[in-house]
Amino acid sequence: MASLLFYNKPVALNKTIHKDVKISTGSNNFSFAAETNSVILAGVEFTQAAKEYPIVFAKAGDGMVPVALLGLRNEENLFLTKEGVWEAKYVPAFIRRYPFVLAESKEPGQRMVCIDESYSGFEDKEGEPLFQADGEPAPILQQAIEFLEEYQKQYIRTERFIQRLQENDLLMPLNAKIDMVDGQQFALTGLLAVDEQKLLALSDEKALELFKSGELAWVYCHLMSMGNMAALVDRIAKLDTPETTEGASDDASVAEKKAKKMKEIQARKLKETQAKKAKESQGKK
Repeated sequence: MASLLFYNKPVALNKTIHKDVKISTGSNNFSFAAETNSVILAGVEFTQAAKEYPIVFAKAGDGMVPVALLGLRNEENLFLTKEGVWEAKYVPAFIRRYPFVLAESKEPGQRMVCIDESYSGFEDKEGEPLFQADGEPAPILQQAIEFLEEYQKQYIRTERFIQRLQENDLLMPLNAKIDMVDGQQFALTGLLAVDEQKLLALSDEKALELFKSGELAWVYCHLMSMGNMAALVDRIAKLDTPETTEGASDDASVAEKKAKKMKEIQARKLKETQAKKAKESQGKK
């Protein structure tokens, strides 16, 4: 679950090297995330994300992160159309920050702004400039930097939330079996969810601590979001249906033509038989 998940060519933003770079605005093409089936969430996003995505927990290196599931199969984003349109009201901040990202610098505790130079929205002639003539960040870049800084603050808070869940032993493996509409089954492994029974068994002191931190609301948003698993199955069914329907339609068309042909043959044979009998009857007379 790398933070540079779909950054193909991440480089440090430089006001000299990138002084003439412009970025197209008004584009809502998210094609860069087409093969991403989950993204990291900050806890503050749970309220909105829980309405549309299953929120679970996954191991990331030596740590743990909350993620929004975008798909159930590898390299498949069920919320993205072929045209790159995001089919959900809420787009996770992990997605919205692209093509910008904060990365560790050589200085301890310091971070630097990076961009994905392979991003198709970067231009030399059209779009909004990243830097002003004096080398200072242009408004659009300043806005991106503020977004990244706020995201970082929220992620640090989310790390404390995860630590609190682990300290209270509230996470359990999520070994769920998904039943597809076509009868197929597959298992979700390597994911974790909050154990509601252990949550209810917390001491009053621990429960109050979760409540006052605002994180108890995050926990229940996570638990309620699990109902969105069924919605993902429905999305897969709709995605797979066009080919199936087209194939079934073709088969029905072929069968219909064959049946029509058989009826024509039977009708012709019936007429021939009737004509033959009529002729034989006239001969006898």
